Amino acid sequence: MLVTGATGRIGRAVVDLLTDTGVPVRALVRRSESAATLPAGVEIVTGDLTVPESLDAALHAIGTVFLVWTAPPQTAAAVVDRLAAHAQRIVYLSAPHRTPHPFFQQPNPMAALHAEIERLIAATGLDSTIVRPGMFASNALLWWSAAIRGEGVVRWPYGAAETAPVDDRDVAAVVARTLREDGHAGGDYVLTGPESLTQAEQIRIIGETLGRRLTFEELSPDEFRREAPEASRPAVDMLLAAWNAATGRPAYVASTVSDLLGRPARTFRQWVTDHATSFTGVS
Repeated sequence: MLVTGATGRIGRAVVDLLTDTGVPVRALVRRSESAATLPAGVEIVTGDLTVPESLDAALHAIGTVFLVWTAPPQTAAAVVDRLAAHAQRIVYLSAPHRTPHPFFQQPNPMAALHAEIERLIAATGLDSTIVRPGMFASNALLWWSAAIRGEGVVRWPYGAAETAPVDDRDVAAVVARTLREDGHAGGDYVLTGPESLTQAEQIRIIGETLGRRLTFEELSPDEFRREAPEASRPAVDMLLAAWNAATGRPAYVASTVSDLLGRPARTFRQWVTDHATSFTGVS
């Protein structure tokens, strides 16, 4: 099996899960030095999604590909054509842009890219499985850890907006299962955490888990835009639109993780407990 994005947060976990169960894995990386921490026995091949012809060595004698798109859209068609020329099956990490909930239905360039890649995959006639994680629990580290390590005051917009954060490990476990098991061709799996939580509730849970009193201060959308780096403006606008649309209604919650894995999806509190030192900086 070929795993793209093999050093990313989902790809790396998928590599670990597959190798733990004895599945031969080839990892596609852009730079060989970035693969130094991958498990022993993983075959490392360099290649770049922006240079489709660089993938040929990685695709030799490969039956199944886990595709994580980490490049601009221009080479997507050529890459998918190359995958189709070598592989029999693709598992694609997409997003829940087809889910009938306003959080997922706002204008979103990434959703449009995912939809186009799905269309390209379908046109090849290959067996495919689409995995659609919603909001990742790990976003809490990216968004709030600096404020939590500081004075404990989290200034953020749309505190009442509800999401159902999914644990990265559950996403990786679903992907690994669909890769190593038959019967998932045509699967279209939306993954969420098991509970709908407002953003303010998520921050409260982090504080309770860390044993600290955290303060949530509501930011207006305009204040949030002004404080965000200019380069992140498209993502900021996308998130603000999604949170605004979701305010006043529960998040979309799917049972897919428990259905496929035969155990409950990890809760947000469980994820925070397991990553507490990442918020404190103390191991």
